[in-house]
Amino acid sequence: MITRDRARFFEAASRCSPDAGPATARAAFLVAPEGFARAEQSASDNRYMADAVRFDPDAAMRQHRALQAALSISLPTIAFPGDPATPDAAFPNNVFATARIDDVPRLIVGRMRHPVRQREAERADIRGFFVDALGYTPFDLSSQAHPCELTGALVIDRARGIGFAGLSERCDEEGARRMHDAFGLRATFLFDLAPGEYHTNVVLAVLAGRAVVYAPQGFANTEDARTIASLYAPHAIELSSDEAESFAGNAIALDPQRVWMSRRADASLRASTRAAFADAGFSVHSVELDAIEAGGGSLRCCVAEIF
Repeated sequence: MITRDRARFFEAASRCSPDAGPATARAAFLVAPEGFARAEQSASDNRYMADAVRFDPDAAMRQHRALQAALSISLPTIAFPGDPATPDAAFPNNVFATARIDDVPRLIVGRMRHPVRQREAERADIRGFFVDALGYTPFDLSSQAHPCELTGALVIDRARGIGFAGLSERCDEEGARRMHDAFGLRATFLFDLAPGEYHTNVVLAVLAGRAVVYAPQGFANTEDARTIASLYAPHAIELSSDEAESFAGNAIALDPQRVWMSRRADASLRASTRAAFADAGFSVHSVELDAIEAGGGSLRCCVAEIF
């Protein structure tokens, strides 16, 4: 079931037991920010992206290596090399994702809006790693016409098999429907992001299936945000504008005990927000990523989960 109707979605999602699959990934992969630079096409609809003079590729590489090392305490984390021809490739979760459908592993390849990012979907090494080496079945959305930037546009509660698809220029309604099918979801809620927001995962995160972090100002209609939050009460963590602008919504739980975010996001947290994470059973862990955040994304954007 995929719908814009809040009441219909809430009723369906409330009936979804946490038995659709594991709540957190079994491994993760990153793509190194080699040739990291401002991509003007992406900047056209990403207000978080910095001016070109603020890009420091050497610092981005150092921080990215530290990110890989840090995340490895939660789960095995591998990294593929980057390519200067794809300056946004440090954010692979928009392009590649995985799922298990009836226990069959699936590699999902998204359809990016901008040509500079569409090149990423053509990478033979990442496709070959999953399909040829690991035996994943490909589900390729990259050549169809509807933008669907995977777990940038679609936030998923893997335990319950439900999705939250924020519509923008990076994901239209048909693209969301195709992702719903690709991930084998039970129910998906469609809603519009606020003007100026490009990806859902900047304003919404589901953590290990038991908590949600959300920035209501990132939704075109805050009632959509409240509907999602009500599914996770009492562990619905509302972010202030300052926290959201610092990428606190771009967080991820890679194991049941830890939530990961950038150092900037961590520093922005109010005492009440930090207490809410603790009440939900999470300790907050962070990595310095200011050089990578110049590219308009943060820690969660760097992480492609392997299920």
